[in-house]
Amino acid sequence: MAEIKIEKKSSKWPWIILVLAIIAIAIYFLAFTDDDDDIDRTADTTQVQEEPMQTAADNSTVSTYVSFIQGDPDQMGLDHEFTNEALMKLTNATEAMADEIDYDIQKDIEKVRALAKKIEEDPFETTHANSIREAANILAAALQRMQQNAFSGLATRADQVKSAAMNIETDVLTLDQKGDVKTFFREAADLLEEMNTNTPEI
Repeated sequence: MAEIKIEKKSSKWPWIILVLAIIAIAIYFLAFTDDDDDIDRTADTTQVQEEPMQTAADNSTVSTYVSFIQGDPDQMGLDHEFTNEALMKLTNATEAMADEIDYDIQKDIEKVRALAKKIEEDPFETTHANSIREAANILAAALQRMQQNAFSGLATRADQVKSAAMNIETDVLTLDQKGDVKTFFREAADLLEEMNTNTPEI
C-alpha cells in the first residue's frame, strides 16, 4: 500500500504578528518624535514670551523736569533760585534716564551737584556763569553719550544741547545772559522728553 504524504500547512499567524509588531513600533516612534518636537516648539515659544520687551521709560523724574521747563518760568532773579532749581532737576532727570538705559554717569552727576551747591551757597557771587557753563557742558556731554548709546535717532537733539551749553559765556553775568541759560535748559528738556517717550535701542 502506497504511503500518503500529508504536508502540514504553515501557519500565517507568526507573519501577521511580526507585521503588526513592526507597524506598532513605527507608530510608537512617530508619535513620540512628534511629541518631542511639540514640546521643543512650546518651550521655544514660552522662552520668547518670557523675554521682557523694551519699552519707553516714561520716567516721572524726567517728566518733572520737562514740566518745570515747559512751564516757561520767568523767575531768574539775583538769588539764582530758578537757575539752581533747574540745574538740580536737570541733574536728577539725566541721572534717572541714565538708570533707565543702564548707563553709568555717576562721576559726572557728582561734579554737577558740587557746582550746583556752589551756586546755591553764594547767590551773589559774580562768577556763577563759570559754574553754570561747566555744569552745562558736563551734562550736555553725558546726554550726548547716552544718546549715542541708546537713541541713535536723536543725534541732532543732542548736538543742539551741546551747542546751547557752549553758548553760555563765562565772562558775562548770568543775569545778562538769561536767554542763553534758559535755551540750554529747554534744549535739554526737549532731548530728555524724546528719550523718555522713545524706546531705547538696548
